[in-house]
Amino acid sequence: MTYAGLALLALLVALAVAMVTAVVRRPGGRWWAATALTATVLVALTVVFDSLMISADLFRYGDGALLGPRVWLTPVEDLAWPVVAALALPALLELVTPRAGAAGGERA
Repeated sequence: MTYAGLALLALLVALAVAMVTAVVRRPGGRWWAATALTATVLVALTVVFDSLMISADLFRYGDGALLGPRVWLTPVEDLAWPVVAALALPALLELVTPRAGAAGGERA
């Protein structure tokens, strides 16, 4: 499997989790704005630090497994992972956190 195929699979799973969260919990606009801002910051940091690590020759990618386009030195496939984290992690937290007033959800 190529890096792009694996990244696409992870993105689809993260998007599915976010959509389930949107249907089940109906988070407000602030939640989506925070998720978008988090994804933007994580993508920017990924571009900077991946590019620095690649330029320092800390690691290399097999060129046959890459799509080709790059942002600075970062392969576009690498940009999927911060988006996956920004979508899936807050959505999972929202799903597993008990709602206020739910049975058993209140603490003494």
